[in-house]
Amino acid sequence: MNTVFIPPLEAAQAKPASTPSIKNLPVNLFGSVMGLAGLGLAWRLAHQYFGVSPVIGEAIGLFAALVFVVLAAGYLVKVARHRQAVVSEFAHPIAGNFFGTIVIAILLLSVVAGPYDETLAQGLWTLGSVLTVALAGLVLSRLFKGRQDLQHAVPAWLIPGVATLDIAVTGGHMPMAWAAELNLFAMAVGAALALIFFTSIFPRLVHQEPLAKAMVPSLMILVAPFEVGFLAYANLFGIDRFAALLFYFGLFLAAVLGFKVFRRDVPFAPSWWAISFPLAALANAALKYAHVQGSPLLLVIAWSILLFLSVALAVLTWKTLGSLVRGKLLAG
Repeated sequence: MNTVFIPPLEAAQAKPASTPSIKNLPVNLFGSVMGLAGLGLAWRLAHQYFGVSPVIGEAIGLFAALVFVVLAAGYLVKVARHRQAVVSEFAHPIAGNFFGTIVIAILLLSVVAGPYDETLAQGLWTLGSVLTVALAGLVLSRLFKGRQDLQHAVPAWLIPGVATLDIAVTGGHMPMAWAAELNLFAMAVGAALALIFFTSIFPRLVHQEPLAKAMVPSLMILVAPFEVGFLAYANLFGIDRFAALLFYFGLFLAAVLGFKVFRRDVPFAPSWWAISFPLAALANAALKYAHVQGSPLLLVIAWSILLFLSVALAVLTWKTLGSLVRGKLLAG
């Protein structure tokens, strides 16, 4: 199969292990922060709506913050010692999109920090918003150079667009006078980018060669524009029938993709963290929608997604730590 589908990180999985080095720290590991923070916020909603102990959500959120600090420190060391490796990773037509996981993580952590320190939360959201808009503009500018290979149109393309939507998801309660307009701007940009990228990715997945196995988990990213779009729209305009359409299509897509993604023949790799944030967005959306509608069936669906996500992220965390201890995670 043409290896063009495989970012450097996943391609490395097939090579013999070498001495672990911070040079091999993959940027897509920041997806773990996105998923863990999203899971913590979902359990926070479960506390708010259904009286579940607040300890669960807050503990997961604080763990997500700790993981971010560790990864950020590690990646800064990589920048300092292996600048060219970072430049190459950013310039890669697929792996470069995963830099969006950093800015989304910052935006989500602003919500995690909200109950503890409002100033910190506002600072993180402002920083995350500026970086997100800059990244979206940079990625779009790069695509406008033309002659893009259709085989590079993979679900990871959606990350910068979804990141822009996350500004509106996390900024609904920001008190700054300019925050409301920024949220509208982000919603407009994110929705348009998600639509453009989705309509480019879908034909590639249908008409071109299947994704390499290491990239199969990234298929779940296709769910993110609809569920993150639901959360952003609900923050700005409330939950109406249009919001319901976004939620239900995302739910349908997650169910269909689940049979493609969760297979025994797809080996563990850090790329598996790609499932975490889309499913976390789905869990948050399902809890919000079930709470508004009050339907017993919707409540069962919401709780099923939340519990499945909790188990999945616990397994991914355990496997990632095991890979780190065995020296495989940072092996070239």
